[in-house]
Amino acid sequence: MNLPNLITVIRILLTPVLIILLLNASFNKALAVFALAGLSDGLDGFLARYLRQKTTLGAYLDPIADKLLLSATFITLANLELVPSWLTVIIVSRDVIIVLGIAMLFVSGSEVTIRPSIISKITTLLQIMTVFVILSRDLWAVIWQMRDTLVWLTTVFTVLSGLHYIYFGVKIFSRANEK
Repeated sequence: MNLPNLITVIRILLTPVLIILLLNASFNKALAVFALAGLSDGLDGFLARYLRQKTTLGAYLDPIADKLLLSATFITLANLELVPSWLTVIIVSRDVIIVLGIAMLFVSGSEVTIRPSIISKITTLLQIMTVFVILSRDLWAVIWQMRDTLVWLTTVFTVLSGLHYIYFGVKIFSRANEK
């Protein structure tokens, strides 16, 4: 296993640590772990490119690590009533739809290239910013005021991103059925 993939695995392992910290109301420590996980996400991608160590495993592992971290965090924050539960349902549903779509394409023998769209990248950024603002509430009260705006932006982009992936998934299936 190369260094970028190892860093991704560490991010996966940070997820339960983050959830335990949230459940214990250790929000400052949770923020530190979330920030570390976020930095590791950027670092593994940078190292994969810089060291020319991009792998198929990494292409699958990285989005799985992101989805696991964000979904588990939003589920926990909703359980703690720090984010609206309906937002969590939208986020998790989108991720399940994406994973099921990729699995269906794979099973059908369609060629699947994992490449996030710009709308998906914006969605992930907004989800990360939302978690950051929620976890920062005790440190920076001024950014807590951004919470509602971020919740709505995250909702809109998560829905748009999900519809975008559904559109392209249907397009790929249609092309496969024409052959």
